[in-house]
Amino acid sequence: MAGQQFQYDDSGNTFFYFLTSFVGLIVIPATYYLWPRDQNAEQLRLKSLRRVHGRCLWYRLRLMKSQQSFVPTLKKAALLFGWAVFLLLAYKVSKLDREYQEYNPYEVLNLDPGATLSEIKKQYHALSLKHHPDRGGDETTFMTIAKAYSALTNEQSRLNWEQYGNPDGQGATSFGIALPAWIVDQKNSMLVLLVYGLAFMVILPVVVGTWWYRSIRYSGDQILINTTQLFMHFMYKTPNMNMKRLTMVLTAAFEFDPRSNKEATIRPTDNVEVPQLIRELGNINVKKKEPPFCYPYSLKARVLLLSHLARMDVSEELEEDQRFVVRKSPALLQEMINVGCQLTMMANSRGGFHAPRLVTIENCMKLTQMTVQGLQESKSPLLQLPHFEEEHLRYCISKKYKVRTLQDLVSLKDSDRRSMLRFLGEEKYDEVMGVLGSFPHITMETKLQVLDDEDSHNITAGSIVTVTVTLTRKRMADVFEKEQEKSHVFLWQNKSKGAKKTAKSKRKKLTKKKAPPAPAKTKQANGSVTGNVTAPAGKEEDDDVSDKGSESDEAEVNKDSHSERDEDSDKHSDTEVDEIAGDDEEEWEALQQSIQRRERALLETKSKVTHPVYSLYFPEEKQEWWWLYIADRRDQTLVSMPYHVCTLKDTEEVELKFPAPSKTGNFQYSVILRSDSYLGLDQIKPLKLEVHEAKAMLDNHPQWDIPDTEEEDEEQEDSDGIEESEDEDEDD
Repeated sequence: MAGQQFQYDDSGNTFFYFLTSFVGLIVIPATYYLWPRDQNAEQLRLKSLRRVHGRCLWYRLRLMKSQQSFVPTLKKAALLFGWAVFLLLAYKVSKLDREYQEYNPYEVLNLDPGATLSEIKKQYHALSLKHHPDRGGDETTFMTIAKAYSALTNEQSRLNWEQYGNPDGQGATSFGIALPAWIVDQKNSMLVLLVYGLAFMVILPVVVGTWWYRSIRYSGDQILINTTQLFMHFMYKTPNMNMKRLTMVLTAAFEFDPRSNKEATIRPTDNVEVPQLIRELGNINVKKKEPPFCYPYSLKARVLLLSHLARMDVSEELEEDQRFVVRKSPALLQEMINVGCQLTMMANSRGGFHAPRLVTIENCMKLTQMTVQGLQESKSPLLQLPHFEEEHLRYCISKKYKVRTLQDLVSLKDSDRRSMLRFLGEEKYDEVMGVLGSFPHITMETKLQVLDDEDSHNITAGSIVTVTVTLTRKRMADVFEKEQEKSHVFLWQNKSKGAKKTAKSKRKKLTKKKAPPAPAKTKQANGSVTGNVTAPAGKEEDDDVSDKGSESDEAEVNKDSHSERDEDSDKHSDTEVDEIAGDDEEEWEALQQSIQRRERALLETKSKVTHPVYSLYFPEEKQEWWWLYIADRRDQTLVSMPYHVCTLKDTEEVELKFPAPSKTGNFQYSVILRSDSYLGLDQIKPLKLEVHEAKAMLDNHPQWDIPDTEEEDEEQEDSDGIEESEDEDEDD
C-alpha cells in the first residue's frame, strides 16, 4: 500500500505492549476460576457437620486432606507470580518513551501558543546557544529546536504543520509490529523456523490428539465406552440377574483394569493378600472361567467390594485400592440402570428379545445402597446407625419391642427406646438419636392426568398418561417431634372423653330416678304426635270458608309451581355451564403450569448438592439422591423409566409419562421411590388406572357438510357466468 511503512520494533518497546496484553488475558481468567475458595467457609461447614457426621469415613478423610493439602498454596503462589509479572510489565510499559506524540513546536521552544515573532526569535537564540553542538550540546535536541523555529517562522513550514502536523509536509504512515527485529533476521531464521515447527507441528497436534483420544473413550457421564458395551452385553444375555451375578458384572468394568485406567493398580502383594480375603469371604465363584470374570483385575475388584460389604478389615496396601473400587461403584451402577432402561425401550419398540426384568434394575439400586452404607443384602438397616453391632440387634427384635426398621425405632416412645437401647451410654444414645434425626423422611403425593386432552381425567387406550409426583423432604427428627405431639394430644383427648362419659353417665342415673310421669299422647293421621289439646269453637265455619276458596288457591299454586320449575331448571343449567367452564380453566392452568415448569427446567440449572449422606464406610462425601419410577410389579416390568432425582432439598415436582395400555380395563401399577444412599427408606405407592375405550374418529365432520341448496346455487352461478361469456363473444 502506497504511503505506508511496516517496521519491526528494533528497540523492543512495543513488544512489551503485546506481552502485557498476553499475560493479562491469561492471569485474569485464571484467577477467577482457579483461585482457591475460602477455606474458612469449608472449615465452618465441616464443623457444623461434625456432630452428626463426625464418625463417617469421608468426613475424617476430608479433615486429613484439608490439613495436608498443599494444592491451594501452590495455586495461590502460581497466580501471585503471574500477577507480579503482569504488574511488572505494566510498570515497564508506563515508563516507555512515547514515540508517536503530536508534534507541537511551541512546546519544543517552551513558548505559549500565540507568542510573537520577536519572542520566538529571542527564545530560539537562547536555546540554540545552550544546545549547539559546538558548545557541547546535543545535536538531536538542536535539530529539534531548529525544526520548531522553522515551523513558526517559515510560512510553508507553518502551513505544513497546521495541515499535516509535521513541518516537513505529509509523510508515510508508519505501522509498528510488536515483535523484535531479530525474529526476522536472516541469521536467526533457522532457529525461528525450528521453534515454529516444534510448536505447531509437534506440540499442538500431540496435545489435541491426546485430548481427543481420551475424550472419545468416555461417555457423557465419564464412563468408559467399553464398560457400557460390557454392561449391555451381559444385561442382554441375562435379563434376570441376581445380586451375585450383578456384583460380578459390576467389578468386571474396565475402570478397574490398569490397562484402561491408570488409577487402577495391580500390586505384587495381591498374590498373597487377595487369596487370603477369598478364603475369609467364602464362595465367590472364583473357579468360574467365563471372561472377564476370571481376569485378575476383576477378581481383585470383586473381592475388595465384597469385603467392603462385609465390613472386613484389609491391609493398608489394599485399603487404598478398596476405596477406589467403592468410590467408582455408584456411578457404574447408575450406568447399568441407564443401560437397562435403554434395552427396555428397545424391547418395547422393536421386540425380538427380552428386556431386563424389573428385579435386575432394582438390584442395581439396592446394590448402590449397600455399597454406600457398607452392608450386605441380608443385614438389618439398623446397622447404618453408629454404635450398632450384630449382637445388639437381639434387644431390638425381641417380642417386647419388635423393632426391625428405622421407622419402628422412630415410632417408639422415648422411655421404651431408652430401655431398649440401655446397652448404650447417655452420650452414645444422644449421638444415635442425632444421626437418626438427620435421616430423610419423604412424603409423596401423586396426581394422575392426561395432558393436552379434552378430559384430562379420562384415560383412554393408548393415550399418554402424566403422573405428577410431588416429593417433600423432612428430617426424621421433625416427624418424630410431631408424632410425640400427636400422641400427647391423643392421650389428653382420651382423658377428656373419659371424664365427659363419666359425667354423662351420672346425669343419666339422676334423670332416671327423678323423671316425671309423661302426659297421654295421641298420634294424628299426618304422623305428628301431640298432647291433650281441645279443638277450638268455630272450626267448622273456618273449614267451610277454606273449601270455598280452595279452587282459586290451587290455580295460583299451579302457576307458582310452573315458574319455580323453570327457575330451577335455569339455575341447574347455569351451574352446569359454570362447572364446565371451571373445569376448562383448571385444565388450562394445569397445562400452563406444566409448560412453565419445562421452561424453568431448561433455563435453570439446580445444584445437585442436597444433603450429605451419613455413611460410616463410604470414602467420599455423597449427596442424597433418589430414583422415581412406575412399575408393574405383577409382570415385573418398567412402566416409566427411572428418573434420577438429584435436586431434592425441600420439595421437588417430577413428571413421569408413559403410554396407557392398549386394552381397556382396570390396571394396578406402583409408584416407587428408592434412595441411592440409605437402606430401608424406600416407598411404594399404589397407582390405579381405569382405561376406557378411545373415542371413534369422525369420518365426516359437520363443518365439511355442504347443503344441497348451496351446491345448486354454486352450479347456477357457474352456468350464468358461462352464458354471459358466450353472449359477449357473440356481440364481438
